[in-house]
Amino acid sequence: MQNRQRTIPFAAYVPGNTLVHRAAPALKIGLLIIFILVMSIFATTIPRALAGLVLVVILYVIAHIPPKVALPQLVAPLFILVPLGLFQWWAKGAEFAAVLVISLLSTILAAFLLTLTSTVESIMDSLERALRPLGKLGLPVETISLAMSLTIRLIPLMFETVYDVLDARKARGLGFSLSAFGTPVIIRSLRRAEALAEALRARGVGD
Repeated sequence: MQNRQRTIPFAAYVPGNTLVHRAAPALKIGLLIIFILVMSIFATTIPRALAGLVLVVILYVIAHIPPKVALPQLVAPLFILVPLGLFQWWAKGAEFAAVLVISLLSTILAAFLLTLTSTVESIMDSLERALRPLGKLGLPVETISLAMSLTIRLIPLMFETVYDVLDARKARGLGFSLSAFGTPVIIRSLRRAEALAEALRARGVGD
């Protein structure tokens, strides 16, 4: 289970006392947003895209994130990045595909670094404190923090459900079938969403 957790996005946390760990999660979220915008606007060539990737790798080194933790996090994104890159290579050429894949890989790694160096609780607490002044203007700060917290927590659970279904089919010696795979994943996801909604209603959330 612990080895599988390393391959699930947003599920792993590496304790530490590095500069990256000590930075406030709200600051890291802000820098992540800026990094994504910069990569989207200015990473138009392979050298520029690689510069962004190198910067993220340096931050991983500073944060002392071991490769055995960082690399497995890319397993799930690669299922999307590889087909996307091949399609863009066919549609718009190798350079465009390389820039796109490297830029997306850089932003994904940067997002993973946030949760690898910050617990979900610290992220939510820091974000809520940063947004608290806006609460005086009528912004539902607690609702926004709750929504983000649930999103971060449910992403690993969704991947865990996918892996459980795949393991169950493999144990039965069954091949891959899109309908036979997708149906239990959707059913389990809907049941989890219904249970979560009932728990939130019982606590008066949204009243």
